[in-house]
Amino acid sequence: MTPFVRLALAALLLLPAAACGLATSPSRDRRGLDTFEDDVRGARTLSEEFWKQYFAASGATYRPINDFVPYSGADGPACGGQPSAPNNAFYCSAGHFIAYDEEWMRTLWSRIGDGSVYLIIPHEFGHAVQAQMDTAFELNVQLELQADCYAGGTLRALIDSGALTAEPGDEEELLLNLAAAGDPTDDWLDPAAHGTAEQRQRSFAAGYTRGVDAC
Repeated sequence: MTPFVRLALAALLLLPAAACGLATSPSRDRRGLDTFEDDVRGARTLSEEFWKQYFAASGATYRPINDFVPYSGADGPACGGQPSAPNNAFYCSAGHFIAYDEEWMRTLWSRIGDGSVYLIIPHEFGHAVQAQMDTAFELNVQLELQADCYAGGTLRALIDSGALTAEPGDEEELLLNLAAAGDPTDDWLDPAAHGTAEQRQRSFAAGYTRGVDAC
C-alpha cells in the first residue's frame, strides 16, 4: 500500500459500522444494538436521502429506485435477460432496481461487521446515480471504482449530517470489507473487473475525504 493510500485510509477511523440514528427501531435486539434488518433499511433510506438532496442542490431531480429486492442464491431477479448470481449485489439499469443476495450479505455482516452493508448498498446506489447522470467510461472497472468513491462520499456526508455515528474498530472493519471485495489481479481489460483491494480502498478514501464531487 502506498503512503498516500495509507494516509488517506487513516481518515476512515471515524467511519460508521452502524446506523445509530435508528435507535428507536423495534427490530433492535435485546442489547439495543442494530440488527441486520436495521442496517439494510438504514443504508438504503439514508443513501437515497443523500442523493435526493444532492441532486436538488444542483437543480436536478433524483429518481428513486423502483425496487430493492432481497433474493437467495440463484433465485434473484433477472436483469436485461441475464440471470442474477449468488453471493452478489447489483444495480439493474433496465428495471432501475437494486437486488442483493440476502444470506450472503447477512454472512458478511456477521463475520466481518455491519460496515459491509454500508459499503455494498451505497456502492450500488452509486451505480443508480451513474445511470441517471448518463455516466460513461471506456472500462467497467472505472465505473466500479467511481461507485466505490460515491460510497465513501455518501458515508462522509451522512456522518457530517449526524445521520450516522462512528464506533471503535470501524476502520479495521471497513478495510477488511474493501480488501475482501478486491480483484486478485490488476486486469483492467476484464469486463468484470472491479479493481484490486488497494484500488478500491483508494477510491473509497477519495470519496470519504473529499466528498462525491471528487469522484
